[in-house]
Amino acid sequence: MACTISIITSCRPLLCLSSGSNLALSSARIRATATQVSLWNRTSRIRSSSMSQPASASPIDSNSLPSQNDTSQPEIADVLVQYVVLRRDLIDTWPLGSVVTQGCHASVSAIWSNKDDPHTVDYCSPEKIDSMHKVTLEVKGEPQILNLSEKLTSGGIVHKLWIEQPENIPTCLATKPYPKSVVSSYFKKLKLCK
Repeated sequence: MACTISIITSCRPLLCLSSGSNLALSSARIRATATQVSLWNRTSRIRSSSMSQPASASPIDSNSLPSQNDTSQPEIADVLVQYVVLRRDLIDTWPLGSVVTQGCHASVSAIWSNKDDPHTVDYCSPEKIDSMHKVTLEVKGEPQILNLSEKLTSGGIVHKLWIEQPENIPTCLATKPYPKSVVSSYFKKLKLCK
């Protein structure tokens, strides 16, 4: 299982590796499996000449990282995601730019209408604005998009069903940002938009 650690852009200490040893990183993303972390744990020492750490820092404390045989799962932050759902029948008949525009309308509307929501604030924060997560899916047509909107409404999932005017055509929908674990079950039967 892969573990992702998102790094904030300030140079505050991010991870305490052992007593008296802090690692400060900026604007990066680290992706490592438990096995890679375990191997790193056994073979690496942190060295830094450009940060506030001495050139030869102490080795990583083997008790602070999971071992290869560790069955407990590290706590991983739930990624915030916005779902955008388009109609396949419109994708097949409208110009591509028009369909993309519909998805953009729904996405922006869902964000703006929920601009004070804590998840939306976090999703659009300066630290995360360049790494937003969106999942773009498709449904067959109008009945399916209306049905999905009803299911989301009954489940308490805030979203925007975009109705194109003046034609009054429901073209797509977008959720406000949610932790993926909260909303993914509503979309598991839908296909990725291709």
